[in-house]
Amino acid sequence: MSATADNAADLLLLPGDAGLRAAIRAWTESLARERRMADNTVEAYRRDLRQFLVHLDGRRGTPTIAVLTALKVRDVRGFMAARRAEEISGRSLMRMLAGLRSFARFLEREGHGGVSALGAVRQPKVPRRLPRPLPVPAAVALTDTAVRAGEAREPWILARDAAVLALLYGAGLRISEALGLSRRDAPLPGTDQITVLGKGGKERMVPVLPVVAAAVADYVAACPLPLPPDGPLFVGARGGPLSPRIIQYAVARARGALGLPDSATPHALRHSFATHLLARQGELRAIQELLGHASLSTTQLYTQVDAARLMAAYAAAHPRAGRAA
Repeated sequence: MSATADNAADLLLLPGDAGLRAAIRAWTESLARERRMADNTVEAYRRDLRQFLVHLDGRRGTPTIAVLTALKVRDVRGFMAARRAEEISGRSLMRMLAGLRSFARFLEREGHGGVSALGAVRQPKVPRRLPRPLPVPAAVALTDTAVRAGEAREPWILARDAAVLALLYGAGLRISEALGLSRRDAPLPGTDQITVLGKGGKERMVPVLPVVAAAVADYVAACPLPLPPDGPLFVGARGGPLSPRIIQYAVARARGALGLPDSATPHALRHSFATHLLARQGELRAIQELLGHASLSTTQLYTQVDAARLMAAYAAAHPRAGRAA
């Protein structure tokens, strides 16, 4: 069954009348087509809306667009309280509220009226988790084929994995951005920068270090499979697009060999890229652009990481640290 058929069948299971289901279908299509949201995000928003409609169905009867536009603040708070009672995290509640508000804005744009109750509910408080970067030697080691030399893996696969990880640490790419590169756009020696397609379909220019270009060149030279210009740069053992899970497994094996914690993941290399730049006096705005962050506040988290690192080093090294004055 196709994804479209799956979505249509799923909509039939939603509480609500035909008009509401049609609006939900149009909304989810607009999220993917106009806002270019990732499939997983669209599915999460739709799942959250379904849970809200099930909640309303049990308290106010069959949900309709008219019922939604007439919601009271207590209706929304009741749903949030019910989800908290199920031990749903504040971060998940924040996403739920964002999804409900997105649908409400869609209804208003389509002329159905606003859902003022959603705007009156406060955003759940969520503590911002600090990124967990790796020390410089560990980050460098993860991008080296030598750390996995004892594995029964073909040399071109080890070179491929090292090239992907070099892009994550050396250029600060998300794993999806690295695996989204085409062969035509391969950052080979002589390439100063590449164009990356990031979140929300936004493009950005990223400088390429010679050591990163060399790693990619080693992989391209070793790969025994055809790499057509319009095809993916990084391929799996059978020639199809490389799955992010393969890189995650590769890092899991490498961190075992290096004795690194579970927090040493592919995404931790991106965190390390930002933190290590900042530690070497990198300018925050420039790091924001390199990472493709929409908001500077997201990039500013790395200043907290660097401050925490400095305080830990101070506490460990100062002769009076930990002693009574």
